[in-house]
Amino acid sequence: MEYNLEKQHEKGKLHAIERIRALCDKDSFMEIYSGVRHHCTSFGMEKKDIPYDGVITGFGKINGRKVAVYAQDFTVQGGSLGLKHGQKIAELIDKAVQARCPVIGINDSGGARIQEGVDALCGYGDLFYQNVRASGSIPQISIIAGPCAGGAVYSPGITDFIFAVDKISQLFITGPKVVKSVMFLDITPEDLGGAAIHSQKSGVAHFRCPDENDCFTKVRRLLDYIPHYYGDILTSDGKFKYNEKKAEKKIGEILPENTKQGYDIREVINCTVDEDSFFEVMEEFAVSVVVGFGKVEGRSVGIVANNPAGLGGVLNCDASDKIARFVRYCDSFNIPLLTFVDVPGFIPGPQEEQKGIIRHGAKVIYAYSEASVPKVTVITRKAYGGAYIAMCSKHLGADYVYAWPTAEIAVMGAEGALGILYAKEMADPSKAEFVAEKSKEYHETIMTPTIAAQRGYISEVINPAETRKRVAESFAILENKTSMDHPAKKHGNIPL
Repeated sequence: MEYNLEKQHEKGKLHAIERIRALCDKDSFMEIYSGVRHHCTSFGMEKKDIPYDGVITGFGKINGRKVAVYAQDFTVQGGSLGLKHGQKIAELIDKAVQARCPVIGINDSGGARIQEGVDALCGYGDLFYQNVRASGSIPQISIIAGPCAGGAVYSPGITDFIFAVDKISQLFITGPKVVKSVMFLDITPEDLGGAAIHSQKSGVAHFRCPDENDCFTKVRRLLDYIPHYYGDILTSDGKFKYNEKKAEKKIGEILPENTKQGYDIREVINCTVDEDSFFEVMEEFAVSVVVGFGKVEGRSVGIVANNPAGLGGVLNCDASDKIARFVRYCDSFNIPLLTFVDVPGFIPGPQEEQKGIIRHGAKVIYAYSEASVPKVTVITRKAYGGAYIAMCSKHLGADYVYAWPTAEIAVMGAEGALGILYAKEMADPSKAEFVAEKSKEYHETIMTPTIAAQRGYISEVINPAETRKRVAESFAILENKTSMDHPAKKHGNIPL
């Protein structure tokens, strides 16, 4: 098969077949359905021979394990999706489910093939249907390596992880020309739906990469952290080590003395998981929370954490969506969950209320409550109000909840509580001593983790240096945890 490599190289992009070869282990890719052709006879299409109908499909290996891969070829009819093009991808996904392996799609297409009319829409519909059927059965990964417009964005949107590449990735429902004609707005494709837009603002992209080769490297790394099908058991890979003395010394120095001062929760994460094993997801979006994968004694865990260095670690609409989606992914594939809590609450104010913080915040509660995987929670500092409950508290089914001595667990912080309970006294300068006494009393009798431990809401109050040991031992105990019983029902109704 001859490929028009130069046409892509002129645009600073790799050809579809080059992308597949760069992604898969050397000489492992086996193409199928290379002989498929379209059967459209309108608008001069009967005279066109479109090799493999514009998409290369097949199976290969990554890190020695089988994967299904497809790559749209922009040099062939603009990579446009017709009936056979869509059906090829749909059948590949179906075969991947049967073969129990991940499917990786490399998207580079001008969209629906206009000449095929409703047949092109059928191709998309068949593809979407298989995306949904495969969800939770096998991982689905989308690489955006060119334009992705209109209906084309919804297949990646259904998949588990989306990788975007700077300067070549574009995702939008309608392109700049339509936006200009309808909204009279001049905007570039990059500003409308480039990699940075979807990585930082919309949250559509889970990873942003500087170039294609970096993207393929990250995809290969991701596949080392996740099960390759539902029921796949990930064993310890021995790739990462843990320096106990180094981590124990550092973790005790992370929290600042000033409880209102921020710190980067990634430091706590890195002191808890195997060295250099933390692999962050959605790093640039909703920075008040951090999610990603790590290894504990060589085994994968999903990590969710409030990040005081980003907006104080609050939960807003975007942060809630980020947490809920990640928790549900981990639960789908039986990846244990480790949660670090330092949260002052759900963010107040009219802007977030109008965006639906109640609905979005409820997703976090729903996702954690629904998750039946092993769940271990560590409260490092603040855990206030509904956000304390939402961040995988014992009340939502956490198996073990540990708290550092610095933990503050209460309906709200001391200042807010006294402002409600002793508003008049706080307004009177002569009552300053009384207010100070009440503040001390609130800290000692309400906020202390000892109270929560006495009630049985905390499994144990631990020193920071014990965190790794406790987490590792807890997951070891929970290794064979069985799913909880559910009332008879088809499925729940998550507040989307």
